[in-house]
Amino acid sequence: MIPDNIAFTVAPMSEVVYPRKRRKSPKRDHLLDTALQLFYAGGFHAIGIDTLLAEAGVAKMTLYNHFESKDDLIVAALERHAAKRFTKLSEALGSGGEDPSDRLEAFFDFHQNWFAEKDFKGCPFQRAIAEYPDQSSPVLQAVRKHKQDILEKLVEIANDLDASDSKELAEQFYFLAEGAITKAHLFKDPAAAAKAKAAALELAEPSSDTRFSPLPTHLL
Repeated sequence: MIPDNIAFTVAPMSEVVYPRKRRKSPKRDHLLDTALQLFYAGGFHAIGIDTLLAEAGVAKMTLYNHFESKDDLIVAALERHAAKRFTKLSEALGSGGEDPSDRLEAFFDFHQNWFAEKDFKGCPFQRAIAEYPDQSSPVLQAVRKHKQDILEKLVEIANDLDASDSKELAEQFYFLAEGAITKAHLFKDPAAAAKAKAAALELAEPSSDTRFSPLPTHLL
């Protein structure tokens, strides 16, 4: 039994060890899903451990058995959510078939469906780096890995479009997607994805003069 006077604290970044191969269990997964839901709704710093334990209905021992700090818990929650999101995105892109333009449309349609969800409050990964901006933070590094994986998917699409500079084109698609997330959240505008898709399809046209040039003002 853990004495009540022992607190679960956030260790200094240099002293934290971030395990990556913890034994998985239903309780651990439930704790991570609950944590992400609470952090997404209330903020990573604002939600305390006691609130998380009460909401998840688990004992402190479960927490201590799996995580060495709150930051460790946050990283694991983001990684679990990233894996789920990436799987869903990959399935959505697969529904677009072999045509890269269709896959590009599917990419932005995936975002439009997300924006239309009742509990949409923006991107949890964007929110995480707003609270953990230090480049050495494992939280920021977990977010970077997820975003890099998404960018790689866009590079694959750009490659299949036979772009002269597929990385450059993929980054423009990525900027449109990230901007659409912010627009959809800030202005409660689910149609932001459709606007971003229209701009991306113009950029994807090989004969378009808009590729690698400023976006048309009517698409902003």
